[in-house]
Amino acid sequence: MNTSDLYFKRLKETDTDVDLILGKELNRQQNQIELIASENIASLSTLNAQGSVMTNKYAEGYPGRRYYGGCEFVDEAEELALKRVKELFNCKFANLQPHSGAQANQAVFLALLQPHDTILGMSLASGGHLTHGAKPNMSGKWFNAIQYGVKKDGNDKDLIDYDEVEELAEKHRPKMIIAGASAYPRVIDWKKFREIANKIDAYLLVDMAHYSGLVAAKEYPNPIDYSDIVTSTTHKTLRGARSAMILTNNEEIIKKINSAVFPGLQGGPLMHVMAAKAVTFGEALKPEFRNYIKNVVSNAKILAEVLVERGFRIVTGGTDSHIVWLDLSPKNLTGDKAEKILEEVGIACNKNAIPYDPNPPKITSGLRFGTPAATSRGFNNEDFRIVGNMIGDVLDALLENDEKQQMVSKKIRESVISLCSKYPIYKEPY
Repeated sequence: MNTSDLYFKRLKETDTDVDLILGKELNRQQNQIELIASENIASLSTLNAQGSVMTNKYAEGYPGRRYYGGCEFVDEAEELALKRVKELFNCKFANLQPHSGAQANQAVFLALLQPHDTILGMSLASGGHLTHGAKPNMSGKWFNAIQYGVKKDGNDKDLIDYDEVEELAEKHRPKMIIAGASAYPRVIDWKKFREIANKIDAYLLVDMAHYSGLVAAKEYPNPIDYSDIVTSTTHKTLRGARSAMILTNNEEIIKKINSAVFPGLQGGPLMHVMAAKAVTFGEALKPEFRNYIKNVVSNAKILAEVLVERGFRIVTGGTDSHIVWLDLSPKNLTGDKAEKILEEVGIACNKNAIPYDPNPPKITSGLRFGTPAATSRGFNNEDFRIVGNMIGDVLDALLENDEKQQMVSKKIRESVISLCSKYPIYKEPY
């Protein structure tokens, strides 16, 4: 049987209900400008691998050391993925079995920490992630989580306060310092974090989930050069399967990580996703990927520039990455309302707290935008200039009467569909 016949056979022949839902989702993606910073558009090759016969295979354990028979070919897939990821990030050891970035971080905690140990991570409001010690998360419940932030004012307003990081580290003596972020758009000084960690003999964990594609393309510093452990998702700027990875150059640490992932935290890895990750890393090793990432960063700078021209403030004053972090307070708008009206016209983003936000997390004073998905479609600088003005028009209309809002929304929705039609997501059936 031809494999393409097997993989691309239309679902509508067997389950019209699910096929209809998938069709609606494809239509949404095609006719919406995706600006959620943590999302991207995987290649058809990635979709092909993830929807493959490896879905059928259980493979608890590691290549050559499985707890089931019949694993010779899934071993090949994992070994290929490992070879490629180590080349991509210039590291000696990797574990590719975690299902998500959160589980990758949990595996690191399980491997290297004990309950109630002290950790030091970036606060949510400053751009950090839930798994870096936020109170609602396991990391904030199981450990004594101390949070660092960004500077409140001055020329370096909103930038990481490395002096505070050092002071908190010396005061609380955490066993682990966590660097990396979910909304922070600037280059993070991994070397400075390493120096602080060395002073108190702490592990340094870098969560580069948002930056890994930029790191792979050498457009952002590689944290493997300074950290004990690096974790990341594989689907954001890396543009691959939704999954995760753990990297290190320390042989003793990888032994602990491997035991923590399996059998400590989870059972069988998802081998169809493993195959898709091998595709992802292979694509990221190609020169075309570096060009793509250069465009991602360039488009983010254009988007930030336009929004500043429209009277908004960009948190940290700009971006070095794919993220544009918008402060809505100069316009007296809230993130929840802005997110909703933008989605109604076909522009997807997410509300996001800003540093020292006076509004609660369900409301917020900011929005987070990202350029990876639209850049994958082919959006260029001029397109992002148009998108920035669309956003400005919609948000400015929120300050007008209902009739003006409706008029602007109708016009922008038509413009969104027109722009999206120039860049179809998948030009062939999947």
